[in-house]
Amino acid sequence: MPRVLLIEDDPSIREGVALGLRRRGHEVAAAATGEEGLALAASFRPELILLDLMLPGINGVQVCRRIRENSLVPVIMLTARGDDFDIVVGLEAGADDYIVKPARTAIIEARVRAVLRRRPDPLGRLGVEHHGELAIDRAALTVAKNGARLALAPSELKLLLHLSAAPEQVHSRQQLLESVWEHSYHADARLVDACVRRLRHKLGDRAHGPRYIQTVRGFGYRFGPL
Repeated sequence: MPRVLLIEDDPSIREGVALGLRRRGHEVAAAATGEEGLALAASFRPELILLDLMLPGINGVQVCRRIRENSLVPVIMLTARGDDFDIVVGLEAGADDYIVKPARTAIIEARVRAVLRRRPDPLGRLGVEHHGELAIDRAALTVAKNGARLALAPSELKLLLHLSAAPEQVHSRQQLLESVWEHSYHADARLVDACVRRLRHKLGDRAHGPRYIQTVRGFGYRFGPL
């Protein structure tokens, strides 16, 4: 089972979540601070990180930003607050999803599995698709712009592959949540919007009049036309 790094300062939550995940077969390493978590991430090499937003010292947002400087490991934020600003800031920092505490282990496990499935399977198409300056290789699951490989997190890659598979087709946020995030029961459009903003930044898309990921007001997003 996948290795999970849990960074949570509340001892009871940390021990409860770690125990629940271990009972479900995960290998879990736990840290109480952001500094300890960053050190563990380097040695433990997790396949997913559960990251508390409100940490002493280096907070969860800062930890997420540091992780994203050199890693594309999936990150799920844990937050006891329904504060919209904190959630949006965490998503903009590079988190793939979030869970509001307290949450049952079964819910956390389901969300972990969904995020770990986020890296898409090859679609079996031969060759490389060219969309303007972008080269998308669905078999190798790579994206390059002007020959330079782009470092896309799993959510960003799956979103781009999903949108580019049907250029000019408009996808609602709810459709994207179900297809990319597997959230048929938790429709939070902020996940989609934050991922689109991160993806546009990596693609070098303009904030106004983007070339690749276009907004269709009142409906959702589409890829192209170029």
